[in-house]
Amino acid sequence: MGALDEGQYNVVLENGVNIGGGCDVEVNGFGGENESLDIEDAVRVLLQGLGEDINREGIKKTPFRVAKALREGTRGYKQKVDDIVLGALFPESGLESGKAGGVGGLVIVRDIDLFSYCESCLLPFKVKCHVGYVPSGQRVVGLSKLSRVADVFAKRLQDPQRLADEICAALLEGIKPAGVAVVLQCLHIHFPNFESAFLDSNHQGWIKALVSSGAGIFEDETADMWADFMSLLRFRGIDVTKAGKRDCTDVSWCPSHTFSKIGLANSMMTTAVTSMLRSLGEDPTREELIGTPARFVKWLLNFSSSNIEMKLNGFARNRKDLLQSGGNTIQREQHMCSELNLSFWSQCEHHLLPFHGVVHVGYCSAEGINPIGKQLLQSIVHFYGFKLQVQERLTRQIAETVSSVLGEDVMVVVEASHTCMISRGIEKFGSNTATIAVLGRFSTDPVARAKFLLSIPNSAETL
Repeated sequence: MGALDEGQYNVVLENGVNIGGGCDVEVNGFGGENESLDIEDAVRVLLQGLGEDINREGIKKTPFRVAKALREGTRGYKQKVDDIVLGALFPESGLESGKAGGVGGLVIVRDIDLFSYCESCLLPFKVKCHVGYVPSGQRVVGLSKLSRVADVFAKRLQDPQRLADEICAALLEGIKPAGVAVVLQCLHIHFPNFESAFLDSNHQGWIKALVSSGAGIFEDETADMWADFMSLLRFRGIDVTKAGKRDCTDVSWCPSHTFSKIGLANSMMTTAVTSMLRSLGEDPTREELIGTPARFVKWLLNFSSSNIEMKLNGFARNRKDLLQSGGNTIQREQHMCSELNLSFWSQCEHHLLPFHGVVHVGYCSAEGINPIGKQLLQSIVHFYGFKLQVQERLTRQIAETVSSVLGEDVMVVVEASHTCMISRGIEKFGSNTATIAVLGRFSTDPVARAKFLLSIPNSAETL
């Protein structure tokens, strides 16, 4: 069975599909050099607005990396559905949907992992996409093309409902089936601001949205074919019972809309973000994008370079006094203490993309001396998290600071999910990074290290 040849594909042309010219995407999906340079200039303005030295090692190449990631992550603006579908329609006799005795039926591709950039705040969000269609005209489309068409629209600034509608409409127009159905499960990272992170220990890290779109015989949400579609998802353990078309008057799902009044943002930084939107091929005056630069800047300013005093010296001095008497250290039996699953949020300094996760702290404390408690350790974690960071440095800084407070042996494990692993061409969904820092006894005692590591719970569901 081969793809339809040029003569056979005239049927598609007669049905009104505009095949058009070739795709105008350049090598690796990038646009012109000038657009990338404009984005790099804008990123330098943002870094300077955060108080960073743009010539610092680790930051120096950030503008280039950010521009490359954004160009890759929004390459859908320069791709055409026609170029994907052309040559991918295959003849298959007996597929006459709706006719008595026909053997054609629903075709579904489930669990397509996608990511997109939220048009309200420019943060990436994850998508689990399920696409189904009912063939007609005795032809089917190559299954991989359903995923590729979905990816074209995901690689643009998006809202979940519009993303579902655009995928649905494009497939209906491109392959002329009897009907198309799309269900999206979307996850948007929910960063707290610096102040609320210290106050709300129960902050939820994700906002969820479940949306659907249907066309043709799926246009009626009560149609029997929808029941078939949902059943084929359910027996795979996919719960989409609440999927529906979101009303356009609903409040935006993006957590940035829950910010307190934005107020006057840094004008140079907002102008820079506006320039980035334009370079990506977007219209900054589009209604949904008008407040985006200010929201992005407000969020980014959580990670301003700062030297906030943590006021830990007095606490550390008091603890050390408990361990000393007349200038001599009191010998006490050591026992292991730990605080697990301390949440953190941070911003990768290499790509200006968020990463988040949990921190586990283990330390040896003298008998009779109370552990320092979760609240102080969480404050230390937040202090170092709310900066432009790399995970290795974050781990070391937390360990060194806890050690300076305790004057004792410390081990720190950081587990994190990095959005740069899904949003810049790598697309390794579900990957996770762990780093370790050890000081004092933990650096020389493998038994102590093993004991602490065994105490760490399974965090797969929390990252």
